[in-house]
Amino acid sequence: MIGSLYSGISGLKANTSAMAVIGDNIANVDTTGFKGSRVSFANVFSSTLSQSSLQIGRGVTMNSVDPRWQAGSLENTNSATDLGINGAGLFVVDDPGSGQPFYTRAGSFSWDKTGNLVTPDGFIVQGYSIDQATGTVGIIDNIALPNGTSAPKPTENITFGMNLDEDTATGDSFISSITTYDSLGSEAILDFTFTRTAAGWDWAVAVDHQNPLASCASTGSLVFDTDGNLDPANCTPANTNPTIQLANIDPATSPMTINWNYLDTSNATDGSITGYASESVKTAQTQDGYPSGSLQSVSVDEDGYFTGIYSNGSMIPFAQLALADFPAYAGLAKQGSNLYGESLASGQPLLGPPNTASLGSIAPNTLEMSNVDLGTEFVEMITTQRAFQANSKVITTSDEILNELLNIKR
Repeated sequence: MIGSLYSGISGLKANTSAMAVIGDNIANVDTTGFKGSRVSFANVFSSTLSQSSLQIGRGVTMNSVDPRWQAGSLENTNSATDLGINGAGLFVVDDPGSGQPFYTRAGSFSWDKTGNLVTPDGFIVQGYSIDQATGTVGIIDNIALPNGTSAPKPTENITFGMNLDEDTATGDSFISSITTYDSLGSEAILDFTFTRTAAGWDWAVAVDHQNPLASCASTGSLVFDTDGNLDPANCTPANTNPTIQLANIDPATSPMTINWNYLDTSNATDGSITGYASESVKTAQTQDGYPSGSLQSVSVDEDGYFTGIYSNGSMIPFAQLALADFPAYAGLAKQGSNLYGESLASGQPLLGPPNTASLGSIAPNTLEMSNVDLGTEFVEMITTQRAFQANSKVITTSDEILNELLNIKR
């Protein structure tokens, strides 16, 4: 009888612990990146009465609490720094005080006042630094906003989409202008003058009056066939794109050279320079330079690249997220605040960029929800409650039997 009392007590203890785990799961049903747990039980070592087939159990004990590492659903958000993970891996964050790394699936991040990407508790998100000038990927470090301005880029290539009217009288001109930039980001407006000749069109380039020191001596000619299409073999220069030399416009790289890609106008909207019998008009133009710009926003792609978007239209990557993979996720030590720590049971982390090796991809503007299923938890709660009631009944029944034994003496 005493043994049955202790067996009943062990059942009460084990199911009380199980109810605590279930309660924790239900409490965190809305916690970002939370992983629910389940309890497994084991029987207590049995006592042998006289032979191996005559064994009586000593009750039950809680064997383990195992986290369920299935991914939660990804919910869309309006924040560019809310990040989810499609597949395996955890975000790496550092304690700013100790520098100790921790790991999390909760990607609710934001930029702090110093420009670092942080968790709600101030842990700094880790990633690979990228040299904005060369694009070289560096070592793992704090992910932080780049300098507030981007360097200018001098114009190297220009393209026109235009029509030059075949019926234009000889000697008449059509002028088209395009804004270019030097290595310091200063504007230089190039005025292209197309003058009708008997054979086609002569062209010359001049720099606008806003740059009185600049000079340009670039000239040439355009010739069209009977269908109004450009005839490169009879143009000047023939069968090649002309280069435009600008002197004194860029002190750092004087003279400045720009390629006029009229043989490859794929970047122009209409894709060509034509000589049809219709109004002379510029339909499109492109150039690849820009002035310095200020940082406007940041985007993140599925490979974890953070790209700065600047007012001048440039888009420059400055960091890439680092993810951690573990041999045994179940061995990670819970640290609170949605964080996990490395342990002997988890093994050492394998760090890498998203979408490499076994690591998953990044889902921008999303957050991973808790993987707790309320239906499952309620069923577990009911069965645990019934198990608790049954074990309490074992105790009360054993107590009644003991009372009967005591009454025999009377």
